[in-house]
Amino acid sequence: MSQTAPAPSVITAPRPAGANAPGGPTTAELLGFVRRAAADRELIASLPRDPEGRTWLRLDGPRGSEAWLIGWPPGTGTGWHDHAESLGAFATAEGQLTEHSLAVRLPAGGWKTLELNEGVDRRRHLSAGRARAFGTHHVHEVLNESPTDHAVSVHAYYPPLPLMRRFSRSGAVLRLEQVERPEDWQ
Repeated sequence: MSQTAPAPSVITAPRPAGANAPGGPTTAELLGFVRRAAADRELIASLPRDPEGRTWLRLDGPRGSEAWLIGWPPGTGTGWHDHAESLGAFATAEGQLTEHSLAVRLPAGGWKTLELNEGVDRRRHLSAGRARAFGTHHVHEVLNESPTDHAVSVHAYYPPLPLMRRFSRSGAVLRLEQVERPEDWQ
């Protein structure tokens, strides 16, 4: 069964990175969870793999967080997106993923197109065993750039994703294309 992975979306109230709702996990706890899950060979082996499209399984994350085990066939990716006001973390369990991100905070709303300044682009390679956490308002795309190897990763978010914004990018221009809600990817 092939599914398209969740697409990220809208920003609401600002919250400092590492902040969380009462009782929720911190970015450090999310990072610890995705690292442990990515090292669980039995869990990783349970993911159905599709050579054509991404697949995923929903996991129980720590203290009310939302988590996903995601399979990435060669050449697949998420496209540019954000995770609303949720904190997040992800770890690569197999293969290698590339993350392109923006080192800039986007306005919470009221825009359709933005021109980005030079120097805001970041690129990271996360091979098996590598992980990263991020705060609210993080905008990125994740790719499996391998022409031959499948990749698998674990992702966790808190609070559970209320929505995600998808963007298109042409040079320095970032354009809001779509807002998705949980019912769109459940």
